Parts: sequence; structure tokens; C-alpha cells
Amino acid sequence: MFDSGLGGLSVLREIHARLPHIPLHYIADSAWCPYGGREPEEIRRRAHALATHLVARHAHMLVVACNTATMAAIDSLRTEFTLPIIGMEPAVKPAAAHTRSGVIGVLATGAALAGEKFHQLVTRHAASVKVVTRPCPGLVERVESGDLGSPDLLADLESHTRHLLCAGADVIVLGCTHYPFLRPALSRILPADITIIDTGSAVARQVENRLSEAPALIATQAPPAADSPPIDLHIETTGDPPHIQTLAPKLWPATAAAKFSGL
Repeated sequence: MFDSGLGGLSVLREIHARLPHIPLHYIADSAWCPYGGREPEEIRRRAHALATHLVARHAHMLVVACNTATMAAIDSLRTEFTLPIIGMEPAVKPAAAHTRSGVIGVLATGAALAGEKFHQLVTRHAASVKVVTRPCPGLVERVESGDLGSPDLLADLESHTRHLLCAGADVIVLGCTHYPFLRPALSRILPADITIIDTGSAVARQVENRLSEAPALIATQAPPAADSPPIDLHIETTGDPPHIQTLAPKLWPATAAAKFSGL
């Protein structure tokens, strides 16, 4: 798995919950974070470099745990590599099925919202509802700095969500893998009847389904020895390993037992 930073851990924890005995290798491309303000070709180059690194380390499946990178690079990755590749997309389809007001809101990076794939997603799954989008510059950086609940963060979230609520949205899609770590903060400022949706659990189900099609891979892994087997996780970063090693457990405590290294 890879992401621009540690946001993809929100997906990784869902995968680990379903498949606790599967070894996991995660790359935080922190030196290039955030991807949201970068050009698509630059994001594609980073995605291919990280995928090449993981494949060289015998990855059996690749998860692009970043909506922006998925939008920019998933097609070219699938052309270059033969292993199964699973990407992210904002949960527009379940949001459209869930809304009562007929309006859904999407919080994401500017790059993800501007991509053609996002517009195709809306056309395919949400043509019957109104989709209101809100780019959220700065939120990724707040998560990467460990700010999950400061007054300034709450003010930013209130500003972004007010735009969606005023448009009538009753379902809000978290279209960036960093944003699920802001759910507690969002719950403090949103009305109780607003539904928040992200795609971490759906991607975990997809990973599980794809693995079920490859029983030889599952057979190579030792079955869980207990209800909560130790996590087998290696986290690499192109950024500062000590910072990542400090921040990751704040986002997902299980990573305290991970192996950390620089890339």
C-alpha cells in the first residue's frame, strides 16, 4: 500500500481488521505530501516509483490508498503491472443511495475533485442526486502534523462543511484517506442527523474478495494464533522516519508494533 502520507492507514486498519494474519507493507510518500496540489503527471511518476519498489519486494497485491493518486495513476499502473491493483474512489454511490434530501456533499483534495474520473463517477452513480463538492486545502497537512482537534482545525472543518450543509447535504463523503482521522472532530461540529461515509471498509472487503480468488497466497500465511495476532507491518517513508514513528500510533495505535524505516 502507499499514500502521499499516513492517511492510507485509515484503509490499512480496515484491511487488518478483516485479514489480521496478512503481512502488510506501507509506504508514506511524506517528502511529496500532499499530492492534492501537484500535477497529474507528477503524481503518476510518484505512483509508479512506489509501485515498482513494492513489487520488487514481492508484493502480491497493491492498494493505492489515496484518492488523488488513484484518479491520476490507476489506469497506467494496471497497464504496467500484472498483479491485482485496488484503488480508492469517493463513496459517491453509497452516499447517493443513502441520502434523504437528494443532496450529497464531498470533501476531497482539489486534484481529486478536478479529475475526469471523479466526474465519471458522479455521472455513473449519482446522476439522480445533487452532488456538492468542497476542496479542502490544508486538511491533509493538519493530519500529517498530528492536529486532529485544535480550535483552528475545528474552524476549518466548520467552514468546509457549512458550504455543504447550506446546499442541503445530509450525507458527507470523506474523499481523502486522511479525512477519516477527522471523524471525531467532524462529529463535534455536525448535526447528529448527518451521515459521514468513507471507503475504507469497502476497500478492505475488496481486498478480502481478491485474496479469496488466490488461495495459494492465503495458504502461505500462518493462520491467526489468537483472537488478536500481532500485526506484521512494515512502514517506510520518504520523509522523516522518527516523525512518522511518533505520529502513526496517534492515528492508529496498532502501528506502535510496526517496523519503521526510511526509503
